[in-house]
Amino acid sequence: MALSGDLWAELPAERRIFCSVLLFSWAVYLWEAFLAHRQRRVYRTTTHVPQELGQIMDSETFEKSRLYQLDKSTFSFWSGLYSEVEGTMILLCGGIPFLWKLSGQISGHAGFGPEYEIVQSLVFLLLATLFSAMTGLPWSLYNTFVIEEKHGFNQQTLGFFFKDAIKKFVVTQCILLPVTSLLLYIIKIGGDYFFIYAWLFTLVVSLVLVTIYADYIAPLFDKFIPLPEGELKQQIETMAKSIDFPLTKVYVVEGSKRSSHSNAYFYGFFKNKRIVLFDTLLEEYSALNKEPAEGEDGENEETKSKTKNKKQGCKNEEVLAVLGHELGHWKLGHTVKNIIISQMNSFLCFFLFAVLIGQKELFAAFGFYDTQPTLIGLMIIFQFIFSPYNEVLSFCLTVLSRRFEFQADAFAKELGKAKDLYSALIKLNKDNLGFPVSDWIFSMWHYSHPPLLERLQALKDAKQE
Repeated sequence: MALSGDLWAELPAERRIFCSVLLFSWAVYLWEAFLAHRQRRVYRTTTHVPQELGQIMDSETFEKSRLYQLDKSTFSFWSGLYSEVEGTMILLCGGIPFLWKLSGQISGHAGFGPEYEIVQSLVFLLLATLFSAMTGLPWSLYNTFVIEEKHGFNQQTLGFFFKDAIKKFVVTQCILLPVTSLLLYIIKIGGDYFFIYAWLFTLVVSLVLVTIYADYIAPLFDKFIPLPEGELKQQIETMAKSIDFPLTKVYVVEGSKRSSHSNAYFYGFFKNKRIVLFDTLLEEYSALNKEPAEGEDGENEETKSKTKNKKQGCKNEEVLAVLGHELGHWKLGHTVKNIIISQMNSFLCFFLFAVLIGQKELFAAFGFYDTQPTLIGLMIIFQFIFSPYNEVLSFCLTVLSRRFEFQADAFAKELGKAKDLYSALIKLNKDNLGFPVSDWIFSMWHYSHPPLLERLQALKDAKQE
């Protein structure tokens, strides 16, 4: 042990940094693989509905959810292994400095010399995201058209999938490249206190994106329509008014075009709140619950109707209960607390970045001996050096999220929605083929929402009061 310690101490600082990053990356991967193995064992061995679930889940649904989650877990194992090996090979083979050099050559051919670092950084970012998209494409195709298709969730055609992927890539670049160029410029001219200006800039960008996402970005991918006038809309408005939620609009998004999974969320700041409901959440509106009109073959250019896999959706009372839970997050200040935590973390990271950016050993560790590009520094420090901190923070936020979910359920109880939320959670778990049995360590580390049985038990206690 002493000999190995001496050998480690004799290594140059940049080699110790590189080896530490690589070892920690594999340690995290092995930890995640261990947890996934424990959970897969649960999927394989729990073949019968546990007694405590007998009243809420039939054996057919239980088996479907077990097989679905087992397939997802197996896929996650292989895709995770590939991702870890790919990342390791990129580091060992000098992929990052190679791509930076290639970016310089491309920008040089366009008339931008080495002094145009921001231009070279944008070319690097474009090439890196393109590489990531291309290497991730086969995995995404398999997940969508094999696993999701097999279990009745996929509603996309191949043409729709590629059209959607190209659109996502283009929209991402239209946001990412201008934001990155401005951030790099702020860091360059910000002086000793550039980290404050960089943090303020990212704060403004994040708030703007949250504000415009559902109005201008999401409609590029899915159709949003106002919830039609009727009993449900009136009940939503009444509930919002009862808790002083400044609701301005309620939308239904046609999520059934791509998947039969369901969701609901709200967005907006101050007195301009909107609620978005996926049509798959609404029993009355889901296209999956409708038979094709006479003369239609049930398939168009972009989507496929799969009436054989109808999803139950929720009744109006249950939709209101789900919204009562979501509005509980707003009323209890969870959204604001999450923003504050996120921004405190962002400020801390930019401050530490300012402290570390001058350390040439960090750049040398990843093959940058003669230059220290700002974008590369951001990537090295935020992605690699901060990785232990990021793992700890992620776990703490997961624990906090579960606490918030229980509090939001309790808020729905106070609105008198315990019974309807109870039945809604069961329906949503069935519709999404959630498996209600989990390994305790896997659940503790990964689940941002409490396990179904724990949530139902808390609501059951309320129903009996």
